[in-house]
Amino acid sequence: MLILVVEDEALIRMGAVQMLEEAGFAVIEAWNAHDAMEVLEKRTDVRAVFTDVNMHGTWDGMRLARMIRDRWPPIHLIVTSGIVSPGTDDLPSGGRFIRKPYDPAHVIAILRELLSEIPPAGPANHSEKAA
Repeated sequence: MLILVVEDEALIRMGAVQMLEEAGFAVIEAWNAHDAMEVLEKRTDVRAVFTDVNMHGTWDGMRLARMIRDRWPPIHLIVTSGIVSPGTDDLPSGGRFIRKPYDPAHVIAILRELLSEIPPAGPANHSEKAA
């Protein structure tokens, strides 16, 4: 499952990418919200976006999350910040907030929980033992 990491601080972005790859996720990255939107317009396989709130550029991570929810409702959203703490009403529907510095195990657990909510592509495979 492909995760898009959006973070303008290179070291933090590299750490997040490494954390997710070590957990078995495929990861792509963008350094701001504008770049993230360009990635999403070209790719159909992004299942979740992990974005910082405060970034360089015209849009912050909260605006990015709302734009993603409006255009690609199935994409799961995790928003993170060490500066602001958005309320649940500030996040798009289904979005999650994690305060920095975050615990990698917590981020991975939330991603696995969110991604497990994606319905299977085909009919369920029910195997039964022969009697």
